[in-house]
Amino acid sequence: MTDERRNLSLLEAIRSRRTTNGHFDPRPVSLEHQHLLIEVAERAPSHFNSQPWRFVLIDDAHIKGRIAEIGGRTMQHLMEAGTFFNRYRKYFRFSKEEMEERRDGILIDKMPAALRPFIKQVFNPTVQQLLIKLGVPRVLSEDNRKLIDSTPLILGVLLDKEEYKPGELSGFYCTLSLGMAVEHIWLTAGELGMGIQFISTPMEIPEAWQELKDLLKVPDNLELMALYRLGYLPEGQQRPRIDWQSDQRKRLSQLAFRNTCEVAEPDQPTTL
Repeated sequence: MTDERRNLSLLEAIRSRRTTNGHFDPRPVSLEHQHLLIEVAERAPSHFNSQPWRFVLIDDAHIKGRIAEIGGRTMQHLMEAGTFFNRYRKYFRFSKEEMEERRDGILIDKMPAALRPFIKQVFNPTVQQLLIKLGVPRVLSEDNRKLIDSTPLILGVLLDKEEYKPGELSGFYCTLSLGMAVEHIWLTAGELGMGIQFISTPMEIPEAWQELKDLLKVPDNLELMALYRLGYLPEGQQRPRIDWQSDQRKRLSQLAFRNTCEVAEPDQPTTL
C-alpha cells in the first residue's frame, strides 16, 4: 500500500467512526480479530512506555448475561430517579436547526409516536413521572439488557494501579494513554466491519460498578475503567426504537485559536 493510500485509509477510518446503538450480527468475533484489537491498543503511546492498560475479553454467555442484567437495572434506576435526564440535559437538542447552530450533543430523531409529544418536556418532573407510569424506563432498560446480552464480545479496559494514581500526574498520563488505546480499538473495529458502544450506566452507580468488578474478579492491583460491547455489523441494520443523530461537529472557529486564545481560527474548508 502506498503512503498516500495508507493516509487516505486512516482519514476514512477517522471520518467514518461511529457509535453503534443497535444490535450486532450474532456470529462470534473471531479470535484473530479479538487479538488484533489488543495488538492495536498496545501500540498507543504511554508515559515512558509504561503500557498501563490491561484488557479482559468477555464472551462467556453467563457473564455477559450478568453484565446485561446490571446494565438494564442501572438504566431503569437512573431514568426513574430522574438522574439521567438531569445529568445529561445540556446535551439534548430538539430540532435540526438547534443541532446545526450548536453542532454538538444529540438530536433524538427516532422514537415511538406515543412518546413524541413529550420529548421537549422530558426534563419536566411531571412528565418524567408520567413516563414512569407509562413504563418507559422499564421498557428501555429491557431493551438495553437484551442489547448487551446479545452482544458477541464485551471488552473490559483496566489500568494498572502501580501506574494509575488518581490525583497525581501519573493518573492523568494513564487516563490519556488509555483513551488513545481505546481509540485505536475503535478505529480498527470499523476497519474490521465491526461496531462498538460504551456500556455506561453501571459506572454511574458505585454499588453496580463494584458488582461488575466482583463478577470479573478484578484484582486489587487493577482498576476497571470501562466496558464496551463489540460485534460485527449486520447487513440492513435496524435502528433501535429510540435513537439519535450525533454526526455534527463544531466548526473550526468554535474549536481552534491562532497563537493565543483571544483569536479564533477562521472557518475554512478542512483539508483532512
